[in-house]
Amino acid sequence: QVRLVESGGGLVQPGGSLRLSCAASGISFSAYTMNWYRQAPGKQREMVAVIASDGSTKYADSVNGRFTISRDNAEKTVYLQMNSLKPEDTALYYCNTVRNWRDVWGQGTQVTVSS
Repeated sequence: QVRLVESGGGLVQPGGSLRLSCAASGISFSAYTMNWYRQAPGKQREMVAVIASDGSTKYADSVNGRFTISRDNAEKTVYLQMNSLKPEDTALYYCNTVRNWRDVWGQGTQVTVSS
């Protein structure tokens, strides 16, 4: 059974930093593209960052230059380093992958950026 467990969310002031983690189990982690999404209240879920099995990355325009996605295949963990956080980054952040053409989601971790 595939399982994704996020951690690292919290309350941070504007301009601050957080690092999210997503621990995966039940998959051959190194072979999978891993994604971070977020969903703010009243808004659709949106892709934040993607890291492929070869380590290549993509970012949403809104976070490019501020967020960094990385992975540790030995630990089966994907990270999202978030710097220069803004109030509009407030959302529930989800880890995601696709296995057998089906989306697999974690439970999410809340990030709140507020003074």
